[in-house]
Amino acid sequence: MYKILAALALTVFSLMSTPAHAQATPQTKAVYHVNTDVNTVSAILNNIRNHLNAAPKDKIVVVTHGPGINFLLQDAKDSQGREFSGTVSDLSSKGVDFRVCNNTLTVRNISADKLLMEAKVVPSGVAEVARLQAQEGYVYLKP
Repeated sequence: MYKILAALALTVFSLMSTPAHAQATPQTKAVYHVNTDVNTVSAILNNIRNHLNAAPKDKIVVVTHGPGINFLLQDAKDSQGREFSGTVSDLSSKGVDFRVCNNTLTVRNISADKLLMEAKVVPSGVAEVARLQAQEGYVYLKP
């Protein structure tokens, strides 16, 4: 009996000394909406990297349309010559999803095979952002 009470007391004590946020930290789901040109993307990718450093279990989806798809094209560079493929690959390996608007591809006559392999084509970028928020509980971030 003494051993059972001692084990129970130890369990209760350990639960009381564990911070509440460590007991049940819910995973946040965030959609980053990118529709700006490549010169804004380095800062956006840094925001995502910082987000993951602070909350590595969060689920992040990057949805692009319009000029926002440009950094996901093969050999894309910004005006300072910075490439994006390495950063996209690294973030993808950490669970970040990159989605590209098919409407933009169609209007601009860009074949999906011109995209980085980490990019997934969705029918509509804006519809994907709305769907993630309304149906899957993602918070909206527009960096």
